[in-house]
Amino acid sequence: MYKRCLPIFLLTFSFSLTQAQKIIPESDKTISSPDKNLVLRFYQKQIAAHQRAFYYQLSYKNKTVIGESLLDLQLDNHLSESAMALKVDRHKKWFDNLQIKHIVSSEKDTSWKPVYGEKALIRDHYHMITVHTVKEDHPIYRMNIELRVYNEGAAFRFYFPENEKGTYYRVMAENTEFALAEGTQAWVAQWAQAPYAKLPLSNWEAEAERPLTLELPNGLFASLAEAQLVDYSRTKFRLSTDKSHTIVTSMFTPADLISPFASPWRVIMVAESPAQLAQNNQLILNLNAPSKIKDESWIKPGKIMRVMSQTTKDAMDNIDFAVQRQLQYILFDWKWYGPAFSFDSDASKVAIPDFDLPRIIKYGKEKGVGVWLYVNQQALLMQSDSLFAVYKKWGVAGVKFGFVQSGSHRWTTWLEKAIRQAAANGIMVNIHDDWRPTGEQRTWPNLMTAEGIRGNEEMPDATSNTVMPFTRYIAGAADYTICYFDKRIKTTHAHQLALAAIYFSPLQTLYWYDQPSDYQQEPELEFWDNIPTTWDETKVLQGAPGEYVSTARRSGGDWFLGTITNTAARDLEIRFDFLPKGKTYTAKIYSDDDKSDTVTKVSITSRKVTQSTVLKVKLKPSGGQAIWLQANP
Repeated sequence: MYKRCLPIFLLTFSFSLTQAQKIIPESDKTISSPDKNLVLRFYQKQIAAHQRAFYYQLSYKNKTVIGESLLDLQLDNHLSESAMALKVDRHKKWFDNLQIKHIVSSEKDTSWKPVYGEKALIRDHYHMITVHTVKEDHPIYRMNIELRVYNEGAAFRFYFPENEKGTYYRVMAENTEFALAEGTQAWVAQWAQAPYAKLPLSNWEAEAERPLTLELPNGLFASLAEAQLVDYSRTKFRLSTDKSHTIVTSMFTPADLISPFASPWRVIMVAESPAQLAQNNQLILNLNAPSKIKDESWIKPGKIMRVMSQTTKDAMDNIDFAVQRQLQYILFDWKWYGPAFSFDSDASKVAIPDFDLPRIIKYGKEKGVGVWLYVNQQALLMQSDSLFAVYKKWGVAGVKFGFVQSGSHRWTTWLEKAIRQAAANGIMVNIHDDWRPTGEQRTWPNLMTAEGIRGNEEMPDATSNTVMPFTRYIAGAADYTICYFDKRIKTTHAHQLALAAIYFSPLQTLYWYDQPSDYQQEPELEFWDNIPTTWDETKVLQGAPGEYVSTARRSGGDWFLGTITNTAARDLEIRFDFLPKGKTYTAKIYSDDDKSDTVTKVSITSRKVTQSTVLKVKLKPSGGQAIWLQANP
C-alpha cells in the first residue's frame, strides 16, 4: 500500500517544487504614470495547488518604492450564503481560487474646478488597468482589482459588481502589504490628534494613522494614504508580524456590505522631496467622486472666531470684531443647548440664559457675519434627521460636529449620511476630534474642514507644527484652531501669523482662545485681515518634516507666504522664482523682532521683489515669518 501511494506523494511534492511561487504569465502587467517616472507591476502567483495570490511592486525612476507585496482581502459570507441556500465558500483564503478572466487598460486626462481649494483647477490624469476575476467554483462571485498610476503616485482598490444571487458580503480583514527597504523611517501618529514620532519599521507601540509619511533610504519620500472611505471601516497601518520592513493594512472593524461596492483606495504617493509630496495632495481628491451638490452657491469659505463667553452682548462684540478684522463667521461652541454629552439635551433649543440666538443671527446677517453652531455626537445621532432643517430655518451657516465616533463601518456610514443631510439643507460642516478626511470633500464640498490634528487645543510646540504639512495635511484641510494672544502658545507670534498661509482650511479658525478685548491695535494682524482661505495656486517652496517649511499661496494677484522653523533657530533663503517674469511686487514682511515696540514683538518691513529675488531669513527658535506680496501697477 505504501509503495502504491508513494508516486502520488511524489507527484504532489513535485508540483509544489515546480509550481509554487510561480507567476502566472498572462497576469503579469505593468502600468506607468503619464510622465513615465512611476511604474507599477501587477501579477498573480500560483502559491500551491488550488491556491493563488495577487501581488504588486512599485518603482520611481528605476528606484524601488514598494517591493513584492500582497494584495488581499479576507471575507466570510457563510451566514448570508447559508440563509440564502447558496453554496458556502470554504476556502481558507477567499482570494485562493480567484481566476483572472481578462485585464482591461484605460487612461483618463481631464480637469475640474473645486468650489474651494489650494488651486483653481485640478488635473485628473492617470493610466489604469482593471483586472476582472471570478471564483472558479462559485461564479456568482466576481471581483475587479482597479489599479491607477498618476504622476503623483499609485492607487488601487477592490470592486465587487452586483451579485446575481443577492448574497451579502462581510469583509473581515484587509491584508494588503507595503514591503519597504531596510532603513525606511516612518512619521507615526497613533491616533488622529496624537503627536508624531519618526520611527524605524520595528517595535511600534500601536497602529499608525493615515496618511503615513515615509522617508526611504534611497532618498525618495512616500506617503501611504486612504481615499474615498465612505462605506467601509477605517483602515490604519501596522507592522507585519512575519515579514521584516513590511507595513500591512489594519481594519478597525469588519465591514458588512451589499454589492455593488468598492473598498477605499489604498494610495502610495511618491516624490523626490517632502515639499513635492505635500504639494501633490490633490491625488486624494481625484480618487473621489465629483460633487453631488447641484447648487453650490451657498458654500462660502471664510475665517471664523469662537465666542468665548456665550452671552448676547459677547456675541455682538464678537460680530463687531469680526467685521473689523475681516472675519466671515463666528462660532458658538459646546453647551449652548445644554450638557453636550447627554441625550437629554435638545440641540434645537437654547439652554443658557441671556443668549438671544435669533437676535444674534439677525445682527450677524446685517453685518455680513454668519453663525456656526457646535453640536455634539449625542444630539446629532438623535436629531440629525430634523435638526439641519431647523438650522436652515434659523439662518445658521454651518455646524461643527463635536466628539464624533469614528473608525467602525457603522460610524463611517453614519457620518457620511450626516454630511449629506446637512448638504440637503444648505448647511456647511466642520468635523472635530478623532476623524480625518479621505477626499470626500470633493463629493460633498459642504464639508469645509475637519480636525484630526494636534492643533492649538493641545498647544503643540513648533517642531510638531513643522511636521503637519507633510503628514496630516496630505489628507486635506485641517482645523488647527490658530491662536494669537493666548499665553500658553509655545511659539512666537510671527510663527502663529504664518500658519494661516501654511495650513490650508477653507474654514480657517483664528483667535481660537482669544477675545476681542485682547486686541490692542497690533499692526501685523493686517496679514490675517487680508489673507483668504481658498486659493488659485499653491507652492510648497521648501521644507523637511520636524524642521521647517515655507509655503506660498496665490489668490488673484496677491501672494501670501508663511515660513516656520522648529524649536531651533534657523537661517533660510526664500527664492521668489515662482513669480511671473518681468513683474515687480511690494513685499510686506512680518518678522519676529525683539526690538519691536509691540507687545507681540513683531515688526513690519517693506521691499520690492521680483522673480530673481533671494530673501535671507533668520528665524528665532520656534519662530516664523509671514509675507504679503502685492503686484505693482
